[in-house]
Amino acid sequence: MPDGWPDHVHPVLRRVYAARGVTELSQVRHRLGGLLPPTLLGGLDRAVELLAEAIARDLRICVIGDFDADGATGTAVAVRGLRLLGARDVRFRVPHRLTHGYGLSPALVADLADISPDLLVTVDSGIACVEGVAAARAAGMRVIVTDHHLPGAMLPEADAIVNPNLRDDGFPSKSLAGVGVMFYLLLALRAHLRLQGKFSVAEPDLSSLLDLVAVGTVADMVSLDENNRILVAAGLKRMRAGLAQPGLRALLQVAGRPPEKLGSADLGFALGPRINAAGRLEDMALGIECLLADDQAAALRLATQLDAINRERRDLQGQMLQQAEAMAAGCIAVIESGGMGDAALCVFDADWHPGVVGLVASRLKERVHRPTIAFAPGGEDGFLRGSARSIPGFHIRDALADVAAMHPGLIARFGGHAMAAGLSLAPENLEAFRVAFIALAAERLDAGILRAELLSDGALAAQDLSRDLAEQLRDGGPWGQGFPEPVFDDEFTVTGWRVVGSGHLKMQLRHAASGAPIDAIHFSGFDGTPPASRVHLAYQLETDDFRDRCGVQLLVRHRVDVG
Repeated sequence: MPDGWPDHVHPVLRRVYAARGVTELSQVRHRLGGLLPPTLLGGLDRAVELLAEAIARDLRICVIGDFDADGATGTAVAVRGLRLLGARDVRFRVPHRLTHGYGLSPALVADLADISPDLLVTVDSGIACVEGVAAARAAGMRVIVTDHHLPGAMLPEADAIVNPNLRDDGFPSKSLAGVGVMFYLLLALRAHLRLQGKFSVAEPDLSSLLDLVAVGTVADMVSLDENNRILVAAGLKRMRAGLAQPGLRALLQVAGRPPEKLGSADLGFALGPRINAAGRLEDMALGIECLLADDQAAALRLATQLDAINRERRDLQGQMLQQAEAMAAGCIAVIESGGMGDAALCVFDADWHPGVVGLVASRLKERVHRPTIAFAPGGEDGFLRGSARSIPGFHIRDALADVAAMHPGLIARFGGHAMAAGLSLAPENLEAFRVAFIALAAERLDAGILRAELLSDGALAAQDLSRDLAEQLRDGGPWGQGFPEPVFDDEFTVTGWRVVGSGHLKMQLRHAASGAPIDAIHFSGFDGTPPASRVHLAYQLETDDFRDRCGVQLLVRHRVDVG
């Protein structure tokens, strides 16, 4: 093996790795021993000291979660992990989107009076909760903030802050999800308790939480740098071996995904949306209870509820997206005819649900390849809630900060990171914000950035359309944000086609160069007209085990009819 790779690693996979900066086998072995050490993450010493004291004194700890999959899995990791490490009174609360707003708010602090916690630990939030942290401390509670979002100009006056994205933090992986930050805090706490001789027999096995860490990391779409890939790979390994938490096993069951064949995409597209659905339409406490369930029957009941909520969410999302596309029809028509149109989009409807606007913004952004913000009425405070999604080259959180600086008082609150953010503003400020935001985008985005690109790993020879390569590509990840799943492109002859399901295009193809036959599926790919006799496809090579056929097929990502 002159290039350092074992002979069994397919040359195509080596090519794919090289394109993603992987040049050595050690970079994709994904061994837990290769994790960055917790000692590199700032703020852990004080947070560990507070937690160790709380455990020793039997203080009441309340984990403050967030209403997305990262926050839900992070809350479950915190509750399970603290209990494993000896905490006897650990509870959780999660803000309700309409009642409390985002994160640790003064309204949520007021609602904690019934349980009188001694120590609050935020997960996946808190770095922007200046008022909420102040209210908690004024009420006599200590506060540990664990978060991964970018800090604003003012930090909350918490007793401890753990966030790899603090300006002076030297942790090399800035892409830890909220659940990853919490896992690192538990690792540091276990090391501290070990030095204190707290484990008389065997110390707790925190690797049992890695399935939850993997789901939250993938679902939050953080960049899968090498450190995150180690975490996700370890979690996938546990799940494939049937060692997942009962709640995750139940969610896989209702989603129809066999554990032994799981890939990272299943975590993002099957598990993440079902967990998220509770926080979008109902109360995220339901999703967290599912992840904390130890009884499989109880977990299945909760997972079934989440699945039903997710179906309702899909229907509502479809209606809202139709309305959003109608609002943006003029801009869409200009873009699809080759023009530029607006550099960004802002859409709003008084009847939209605030829990679904993020999905609408994401889908509309994909359609127009423009930064997009969708707004809905927000709840009891009267503010509109906006969810923003961006494109490469436009840092959405920084853009909101610049709008806020140029127009003081226009935005009530905002936070987020490069590709996604949230904000609140008064209804009467919506039009002024829309004008300011679109003007800022027009100033900073040129035509090159506003043209969508689909990157390809090149063509595959006919002999590469094989089961062996499909399996190696499936298992060669975990793939995800920042470490994209391999996509190839080539021309094929269409020998047959039919429509399946709700507008999905099933095709029988022959490789244009060799004539080798292969099947393909293009989800939502039927636009009312038949495909041409020759097509140029961007595709992924996948295993096809439908009805035990043990074959391969192409999963089409983009199709161009060529003749």
